[in-house]
Amino acid sequence: MAIIRSFRGIRYNPRKVTDLSQVVAQPYDRIGKTQQAAYYQQHPNNIVRIDYGQSEPDEPNNNVYTRAREYAQAWLAEGVLSRDDHAVLYALEQTFATPDGQTRTRRAFTAALQVTPFEEGVILPHERTFSGPKSDRLNLTRATQTAWGHIFILYPDSENRINTLLQPYLERHDPVPARELVIEPAVEQRFWAVDDAALIEAITAEMQPKRNLVIADGHHRYETALNYRAEMRDQHPNAPAAAAFNFTLATFVSMSDPGLVILPTHRLVRGANVPGTVTGAALLAGLADGFEVARCGSRAAMEALLRQATPEHPRFGFYDGSFATLTLRTLEAMAQLAPEHVPAWRALDVAVLHKMVLERVMGLSTSSGHDADHVSYLRDVNAGYAAVDQGEADCLFVLNATRMEQVNACTQAGEKMPQKSTDFYPKMIGGLVALSLTGKIGE
Repeated sequence: MAIIRSFRGIRYNPRKVTDLSQVVAQPYDRIGKTQQAAYYQQHPNNIVRIDYGQSEPDEPNNNVYTRAREYAQAWLAEGVLSRDDHAVLYALEQTFATPDGQTRTRRAFTAALQVTPFEEGVILPHERTFSGPKSDRLNLTRATQTAWGHIFILYPDSENRINTLLQPYLERHDPVPARELVIEPAVEQRFWAVDDAALIEAITAEMQPKRNLVIADGHHRYETALNYRAEMRDQHPNAPAAAAFNFTLATFVSMSDPGLVILPTHRLVRGANVPGTVTGAALLAGLADGFEVARCGSRAAMEALLRQATPEHPRFGFYDGSFATLTLRTLEAMAQLAPEHVPAWRALDVAVLHKMVLERVMGLSTSSGHDADHVSYLRDVNAGYAAVDQGEADCLFVLNATRMEQVNACTQAGEKMPQKSTDFYPKMIGGLVALSLTGKIGE
């Protein structure tokens, strides 16, 4: 069962911070050094100072985590941050334009989620995780005893019943507006604290019987929550089930929400400096057995063919100064290359690309090829075209977006998708609300 609870959120005090746009930020794993510096310059109380602080020469009792704790304590003492007087749920609407020019709105609600191991089947992962980010997030949680970053979770709700329950309340109450100004400034954010007890009870009851909720973003944060819970249970073996450390901060979106969008993540490859790597004309010649290679006269023609791909024949675009599409002739080839994976995994465009192109033909092994030295993951395809034109990369693979039904099929089968298989847009920003992990939930 999916156990959610209302909670007394930690939020920016509107009397101290009149414009949330100045203090919110993207999740830590979307922030590069340039964007981090921009957030620092934007406002002295920007949430990035806590959630993803700048590195400085470490001294005894002074590092990025102790500084995060000091910021949090000081801002609470100064009244920049404050806790809500009573437990509530929170709602968020994000309005944005898709790459094809459509305007969409995605609705979410935020609650404290009782964490459960993946094997229990309540919460499911869809991508692999790595040890470095989990260590970083655990150190931050230990230092501040607070969940600052949202775990973005998709829940099954074919009729969008929870969105419908929220609608009257949101229409009657004014939201707090915000825009994250550094990375996704075009997204309009509208945020509510939902204090209607009957509505909170109804949403909690709707969620309780649900299983197979999927983590869209925040796999490292969720596994961190499990690790932190284990540590706290060892330290406090008699703590009640309502202990806050048994929960984490989660923001939920219906799998059937009309505003749910997955963007593609393209692959930019620098392989010519790897001994034995095949590039250029030799690459396309080597792919001819497994793929139908269609030369295209223009980017527009290539991208038009890309949009016509079918699930049975994964297709991606290729650019190395000239354009082509690569269409897999038969999925049987993937069955031979990756028999340990289920058919849904083997049909993923990213799995086909990595297994049949990057590894089998280009000669980029998992250890040498799928890292920052040789493969870059891009949301902005224009940056990829430019990098090839400027000689900064050998080629660009242009992908279609992974479909929600593919995500579901892989997670239900217990399969974790390859790295950067999905890019759920827009992201859940930090700084709207945080969850204290001390005391009892809701108190």
